[in-house]
Amino acid sequence: MAEIRDPYEVLGVSKDASAAEIKKAYRRLSKKYHPDLNKEPGAEEKFKQVNEAYEILSDPQKKAQFDQYGSMGGQQGFGGNYQGGGFGDFGGGFEDIFSSFFGGGSGSRNPNAPRQGRDLQYEMDLTFEEAVFGKKTSIQYTREALCKTCSGSGAKPGTSPETCSHCGGSGFMRVKRATPLGQVVTQQECEYCHGKGKIIKEKCSTCHGSGHTQEKHEVEVSIPAGVEDGNQMRLQGQGEAGQNGGPYGDLYIVFNVAPSKIFKRDGAQIYFTMPISFVQAALGDEVDVKTVHGDVKLKIPAGTQSGTVFRLRGKGAPFLRGKGTGDEEVTVTVATPKDLNQKQREALKAFAEASGEKVRGEESLFDRFKKRAKR
Repeated sequence: MAEIRDPYEVLGVSKDASAAEIKKAYRRLSKKYHPDLNKEPGAEEKFKQVNEAYEILSDPQKKAQFDQYGSMGGQQGFGGNYQGGGFGDFGGGFEDIFSSFFGGGSGSRNPNAPRQGRDLQYEMDLTFEEAVFGKKTSIQYTREALCKTCSGSGAKPGTSPETCSHCGGSGFMRVKRATPLGQVVTQQECEYCHGKGKIIKEKCSTCHGSGHTQEKHEVEVSIPAGVEDGNQMRLQGQGEAGQNGGPYGDLYIVFNVAPSKIFKRDGAQIYFTMPISFVQAALGDEVDVKTVHGDVKLKIPAGTQSGTVFRLRGKGAPFLRGKGTGDEEVTVTVATPKDLNQKQREALKAFAEASGEKVRGEESLFDRFKKRAKR
């Protein structure tokens, strides 16, 4: 039985880590070990462990169960329905412990038991606006599906797989071996059915006995409003076909959200920087401000300083797990005018004199021309 690792250890976070820290660690590691990006041996297995760890730590109920009982014991992994237990977590007692050393016993898995199919992952690119408001779309991908000719049995239509007469359907054969301790019975994979417990005498001409075929699969996806870059969405039963009548695996959609050219975003909060003129800042004004919901009016009070932040209630992104909408924070920056004409320069000099300021401004071409004309 494969060892189930501590999800905190897998993600490299402490047990008192916040949801944001867990999410940040997951995003970093899932990108590092993604099979499409990392071709090193073992990367795919580490990627699977990272996804399983995040699935339990991002679910409050599963996280609470793990925190209470500690080890996952002999359960099916982070994605399984974990329930704490006593000594039963270690298997079926002495017979299974003996089996782990010498083979045999009752702990062998049933080769004909239903098994769930593999999970798949699909990366979806979204624009900034699509992530904020969500959308409905359809996606296509290739997956292993049940063979339609034989309905997944692998046998020619009209026939059925037969129980292996050599192993009795267990998939294993007992072998007696002489050891210094005496004769020991071990078990090994049946060489006739190759551990499947069944033999197909007449194979399906479509799938050649596998029971599965490759298919192009299309599924409708409703992307919720408020998703962010790195978020993933689970579609149950949209992965690959199971074995022996087991259910299909799941499909995990990972969102890649493109940044906006004008907005910044943190969760439901959106940030926007807007330049205003010196006159607008000094005298006050009413301006049009861009939001993801469209332009809105904003009053700029007289005497507004550069860097002042205004909050537009309800003009942010929707909360992904909750009701309502976040806000937009607008930071105004006072723009310094360039290439002043003569009237503008004179007006600013008059303003400086009225304010009691002595400013040695750079002389304009017109001022230098007047001085030369007086000589």
